[in-house]
Amino acid sequence: MSLLEVRDLKVTYPGGAAAVRGVDLAVAAGEKLGIAGESGCGKSTLALALLRLLPPGARVGGEILLDGEDVLAMKWGRLRAVRWAGASIVFQGAMHSLNAVHRVGDQIAEPIVLHRRATAAGARRRAGELLEQVGLPAARASAYPHELSGGQRQRVMIAMALACDPRLIVADEPTTALDVMIQAQILRLIEGLVGAQDVGLIMISHDLAVLADTCDRLAVMYAGRVVEEGPARQVYDDARHPYGRALSGAFPRIGDPASRFAPRGLPGDPPDPAAVPSGCAFHPRCPVALDLCATEDQLLRPAGPGRRAACVHVGADGTGTPGGNGAAAESEAPDEGAQSADGPDAHGEAAAATGSGARSADGGGVEPGVAAARTGTAAGTGAKGADGGEPAGNGAAVDGGPPGEGAESAGNGAAGMAGGAGASGAGAGRGAADDRAGGTGGATPARDHGVRSSAP
Repeated sequence: MSLLEVRDLKVTYPGGAAAVRGVDLAVAAGEKLGIAGESGCGKSTLALALLRLLPPGARVGGEILLDGEDVLAMKWGRLRAVRWAGASIVFQGAMHSLNAVHRVGDQIAEPIVLHRRATAAGARRRAGELLEQVGLPAARASAYPHELSGGQRQRVMIAMALACDPRLIVADEPTTALDVMIQAQILRLIEGLVGAQDVGLIMISHDLAVLADTCDRLAVMYAGRVVEEGPARQVYDDARHPYGRALSGAFPRIGDPASRFAPRGLPGDPPDPAAVPSGCAFHPRCPVALDLCATEDQLLRPAGPGRRAACVHVGADGTGTPGGNGAAAESEAPDEGAQSADGPDAHGEAAAATGSGARSADGGGVEPGVAAARTGTAAGTGAKGADGGEPAGNGAAVDGGPPGEGAESAGNGAAGMAGGAGASGAGAGRGAADDRAGGTGGATPARDHGVRSSAP
């Protein structure tokens, strides 16, 4: 049985703002679950709901089972016993969470006295031990919060969370506003403590890269719902939902020139919780949205072994993806025209597909820094697309049909070289090339030949 199991959790604030809309999660002892998403996606509300820390007036539905006991059904006395001892929380913003007029040692000792029935001297001694456990001298127990640095205050918050040996720790953005060196120290500290004490950890952050490096599993939230869940590294490297792919692409990869010189972003903001769009809540910002996305709600469905995603592009067998790194294009043969439904390429723009009767429906995109190449044969017939290519800036070769010299795309533009009877196109960097039969060279935008590219 899971240490924590959340079933169809819903939270609505006064005024009708639906901050959490039917979340299902499970955390086992010793497991680290990351929850990612932009500000306003419901992450902190979910964290507060787990221990019933929401403000008065908030309506909560569903079940929150902690060791099989429903937190939402607990009486007040039982709930107080569970807080700190059964589950604890590291609040966002240590400076605002600590009491400015009390010494940090007294604040750590308080839950020990209340829940462990310890003497004042015993609680102070335990507070010193906890401070040393998180890398601070025991003498810092006599300091006030304003006398500590940001990283030291965050360590004090972690020491408080560990004070009563809880089985579950909820860390709400524990590295916010800390420099990268302190972030790394805090993350390694949390990892070590979770592993040594076999506690469950829910770690909330907007930084997908941090969660992928720290957690075992990752859940991506948008508009109050989990839109993707799976092994952390797989979700980060090969997201099945367009929103997860956008979050991953927002962080540059070290050593990748494409992501360095052309950082990507996602236009727009998460919707107002009081006015969530119909259908899939992400469809107004989605680069691969279909007409039905505006009317039909998309629920989580299998998206591979141990993975789930709420996207229409994920097939019934869980193998279809809206994008990912090097995703293959699914080709059809409509009567005329060619349409590309690719998502962002290395620069956040779509790669064009060419060839009469060819339609790319892979939902797109490739890993940042990798250009997408489209190859085709027999101009005028259904061309077959396949992702590949080289890092942006080096160009991607496009192999035409028989006979011909092909086309080559390089840098931030693309030029179509002369080819024989082959019809091919390539998207690398910002441009797309269209190699026409018997062409004589020169850049040819995809849109001039009836090819539509759905760039984000």
